[in-house]
This record gives sequence, C-alpha cells and structure tokens, in this order.
Amino acid sequence: MAFQLKSFLKKTIPLVLGVFLIWISLSKLTDEDIESVKNSFKTANYWWVLLSLLIGVLSHFSRAYRWKFMLEPLGYKPKFLNSAMAVIIAYLVNLGIPRAGELSRAAALAEYEDVPFEKGFGTIVAERVADLVMYALFILLAFLAQYDLIKNELAKKLPENPLHTVLILAVILTAAFLFFRALKKSKKPSFVKLRSFISGIIVGVKSIFTMKKKWAFILHTFFIWIMYILMLYAAKFAIPETAELSINAVLICFVIGTFSYAATNGGIGAYPIAIQSAAMLYGVSAVAGLSFGWIMWASQTIMVLFFGGLSFLFLPLYNKSKKSS
Repeated sequence: MAFQLKSFLKKTIPLVLGVFLIWISLSKLTDEDIESVKNSFKTANYWWVLLSLLIGVLSHFSRAYRWKFMLEPLGYKPKFLNSAMAVIIAYLVNLGIPRAGELSRAAALAEYEDVPFEKGFGTIVAERVADLVMYALFILLAFLAQYDLIKNELAKKLPENPLHTVLILAVILTAAFLFFRALKKSKKPSFVKLRSFISGIIVGVKSIFTMKKKWAFILHTFFIWIMYILMLYAAKFAIPETAELSINAVLICFVIGTFSYAATNGGIGAYPIAIQSAAMLYGVSAVAGLSFGWIMWASQTIMVLFFGGLSFLFLPLYNKSKKSS
C-alpha cells in the first residue's frame, strides 16, 4: 500500500504542480494581457515555429542513431526506424508519467529487436549521463557568456551589508561541507542511493570514452544539444518582441527552460514561466515572454503527441510486415 501511494504521488504531484503554475501565471494577467497573449498566438509567424520543430526532429533522429553506438558493443544492431520510434514514444510517455519514457524505450527494443530489457535500459542510462554532462556544460557556457548579467541579478538579491553576505556564504559553505561529509560516510539509505547514483554517472562517463566509436557518439551528442539551442533560436523569430534576442539570451532561456522540465510533466505550466522569466532579463515584456514560452511549449508538445501517437500505431505494424516478409 505504501509503495502504491508513493508511486501515485510521484505521478500526480508534477501534474498538479503544472496545473497550479498555469493557474498562477494566468491569474496575474489582466484581461488586456490575456488578449495580448491570444493576439501573439494569432499573429505569430508559424513558419519559424515549423522550422524549430524540424530542427527538433533532427535531434530525435540523431538521438536514435546515437543509440546504436551503445548497443553495437553488446552485439545488437536494431533497425533505425525502430530506434527512432522508440525514442519519440519515450517523449510521449514522459508527458504522462515523468521519467517512465526510458522504461518504455527499452521495452520497445526488447519487444521488437530482442534486446534484453536490462541491457537496453543500461545503455539509456549511459546516454543520460552524457546528456547530463552536456547540460552542465551549457550551464557553464551560459554563466561565462552572461557573467555580468548574472552577477548584477545576484547583487540585487544579496543584502547591502557586506557582513551579511559573508555570513550567508559561510553558512552555505558550511552546509556544503557537512553535506559532502555525510554523503561520503553516512549509511542512511538516501545517502547510499545518492552515492550509487554519482558512482553510476562516473562509470557512465568512463564507458563513453572507452567505447569503440566514441568520437561518433560524442559528435552526435554535441549535435543533439546544438539542435536544442537552434530550436529555441529559430522560434524566437515567430513573434516580433523576441526576434531581437541574442544567442546569449537564447542560451539563458534554454538553460532555465530545460531545468523546468524536471519540475512538471513535460514542463507543463513551468516551461512558459521559465522562458518568461529569462526573456524579461533582456527587456522582453512579461506578456510577450509568456506568449513565447507558451508557443514553444505548445508546438513541442503537439509534435510529441502527433509523432508519438503515430509511432505507437506504426511500430507494431512495421514489425509485423517485417516478420511476414
């Protein structure tokens, strides 16, 4: 019973939080603001949105192709279409159940390519490690590119008295020291699990550099994440208020927007607010920023629903025709 309750809460809390964030963001808008958001949707240049989605499709194809570099050393060579459909189905499943997409992806290859579930899932975990490293790299790039802006924003939130700032830093450093000390020595299940997770990340990174086609894997990883940036960069031209955002501004929007996906199912509610907050740092109005965020989120979600639904239908049909031939 306790396990079922925990599982239920994991599935429902992100969705409830997403709906709550939607209500919060809309409740702050006046009737005039709501009309402005509607007008942005009506007048947006959807050719740019379409280009953004095509770039997104390229990233999905690259992710499907990259997967084979993890599977080949294990003796498996799945068909590209099966890998691609498994990847897009994973994104679809994640909209409903956070982080369950990886399970469905491994299950699809187990069903149609005879790749044992455990081995398929293990390669996906290693992929996620590479993606985590890339995300950390983009956070670092964003920090370096916009150091002055970030410093000024932090300065606004720090106390005016330097002594207070020193005390805050001392408390943070002390807490960090105690945390890492406990992480290293504690036998509590939560700390043991976290140590195991960090150890898995390290092993995953090492495995990437020891695989046979490591450079092809690394190049595809860079390609995937550059496509993610270009998706946002292309879409910014859809509405006039965001068209002038620089690549550095887009980078900040991307970093903050990507982080929001961890909070709710598929970023529902959280992603538009994250994009709005980031865009406002560069002089974009709150309404225009929210409109841009909703256009991005809605277009990506519709793409996942459409292609994910088709993949669910086509995957068994494609493999049935293969067996009959």
